[in-house]
Amino acid sequence: MDCLFCKIIAGEIPSTKVYEDEYVYSFKDIAPIAPVHNLIIPKQHICCANGVDESNSAVVGKVFEAAAKIAKAEGMESYRIINNCGEDAGQTVFHLHFHMVGGVKMGWGPESLGKTE
Repeated sequence: MDCLFCKIIAGEIPSTKVYEDEYVYSFKDIAPIAPVHNLIIPKQHICCANGVDESNSAVVGKVFEAAAKIAKAEGMESYRIINNCGEDAGQTVFHLHFHMVGGVKMGWGPESLGKTE
């Protein structure tokens, strides 16, 4: 499979690992938009949110279990989880993934990241 995130999980492409367990891998985004910007991905290849079904939905729960652990390790009580589904929504890597952003007070909308309300 020619999937960037599958290659990162396999260790074929380097990343700055934040968290890993049997189901989930998390690493620092290479173009952060906030002081904390991690990607959280299931190790199982799922193309996007539209690819989630009853056969693989449990892995999404594992992603959010990992998110809580990562937030605690990062010292964050407040953070944002973002998922882009499809090209028009801005998804560029077609492996289900979630952006965890935090470490700054955020307003509403992407233009407000890094600004105070």
